[in-house]
Amino acid sequence: MLISRKHRALVLRVRDPERITTVIPKAKRFFHNGKEFVAVKHGVDEVKVLGNIGIPAPSPIKYYYEWPGQFKPYIHQQEIAAFLSLNNRAFNLGDIGVGKTISTLWAYDYLRSTGAVRRALVVSPLSTLERVWADEVFRNFPHLETAVLHGSREKRLKLLAQDADLYLINHDGLKVSGIVEALNERPDIDLVIVDEVSQVARTAGADRYKALHRVINRQCARRAWGLTGTPIPNAPTDAWAQCRLLVPEKVPPYFSRFKDTVMRQISNFVWVPRPEALNIVQEAMQPAIRYHRDECIDLPPCIYETRQVELTPAQKKAYKDMLTKLKTEIDGGEVTAVNEAVKAQKLLQILTGAVLDGDGQVLDVQAGPRMDVVREIVLEAGAKTLVYVPFVAAVKCVAEYLRHHGIATEFIHGGVPKAERDRIFTAFQGTSTPQVIVAQPATLSHGLTLTAANTIVWFAPVTSADTYTQACGRIVRQSQTKTQVIIHLEATDLERRYYKRLKDKQRVEGTLLEMIREARTT
Repeated sequence: MLISRKHRALVLRVRDPERITTVIPKAKRFFHNGKEFVAVKHGVDEVKVLGNIGIPAPSPIKYYYEWPGQFKPYIHQQEIAAFLSLNNRAFNLGDIGVGKTISTLWAYDYLRSTGAVRRALVVSPLSTLERVWADEVFRNFPHLETAVLHGSREKRLKLLAQDADLYLINHDGLKVSGIVEALNERPDIDLVIVDEVSQVARTAGADRYKALHRVINRQCARRAWGLTGTPIPNAPTDAWAQCRLLVPEKVPPYFSRFKDTVMRQISNFVWVPRPEALNIVQEAMQPAIRYHRDECIDLPPCIYETRQVELTPAQKKAYKDMLTKLKTEIDGGEVTAVNEAVKAQKLLQILTGAVLDGDGQVLDVQAGPRMDVVREIVLEAGAKTLVYVPFVAAVKCVAEYLRHHGIATEFIHGGVPKAERDRIFTAFQGTSTPQVIVAQPATLSHGLTLTAANTIVWFAPVTSADTYTQACGRIVRQSQTKTQVIIHLEATDLERRYYKRLKDKQRVEGTLLEMIREARTT
């Protein structure tokens, strides 16, 4: 097979040319030096047809697409985009950190440029709606218009009515009254991208699953791609609902039948996977493409991500009241660079959900959404993870939350004895459990090697650049063989400013004063 970029054509020499011309009538037969060839337009549809008759051909995205953005794609990202461009329904099962988002957007943008699709709906966790998907579009696709469908029902419907290329909505946003109906009145939205499909489509009985199923399959069979790094986080049966959503023909119509094929009952309430379960799941979740981080040798050694989190009403009120009081104190000269750190610590305590009062008692202001995002990331990573929490009371809360959700978790703070710490570190590095260590950063910031993990989640920022750098260094070690991902959780401008300075190894003193003074002048 030859590829003519100039003519955007494939030139094939086959024994039976009619095998091609019968299914691709516009294909041209010609002779050259006494040999017969067939020329076929190098387009997405033609490549699909050739594949159906057993003639593999590369996706045209590799040859004619300009790959817009701040950087050129890595080899594996090109392969992901090429794969998606050739499949109307597919799973993108790459690990966290391999670039599933940008690869998927390139595939959409290419298909859009050819007229194969028009507009896309992205359904993602709330934490990745703005800081991952919207930011990725903003940085790399300036020619695309994005509408983030978040807020009240009226606001969502108003934004959906606007002219955009990509509409972004959170998983639970589809349950809002009237959203599904409005989407199904838009045949121009002909591609649905489901981020973390294993979260939203794990249970077919859930309301958000039913809403998503109606959007993808009810009115018309839209193109749909499902993204997740952990397709079966709990059991092989997790695959059934995802397959019913994207490739319903690959699994039985009833959950019980699928469960019987992948699980075996050993007592009244105990089921265990059958030996062939993973092979059955792999066959069902097709077409699919999967890259592990350690396979992507061209990735940078360390990747930084930001996940947006929401504050609870109690947190919003406490944070707002604290800022208002601070502004008054600054105007009165009561807050200076000397005592600013104390004020900043109080704000960060509010954000983590555990505030110390004047008597040293912990006031719980709840931080449920932030903890939910931690759990999402741990499940998405599917491997050992370090979660850094600045305050002792919050460390315990996060660890208990993860344990409650069935994740093997240990915690470490300044009050944990050395012998207990050593036990936890040894188990983390050398055995399958725990999967997660929740720690006060200063307790892990020097000397330790914890390369069993390659993902770090910062529950909230610290106020010491040295502590931040040293804590990140627990997985960024010479013995680390995998690409590392460091994820910052943020809900406020203060956190964003702190993370930027910490990452750049700058002092954070003065950040709070700077933020308040800038806000006063705007």
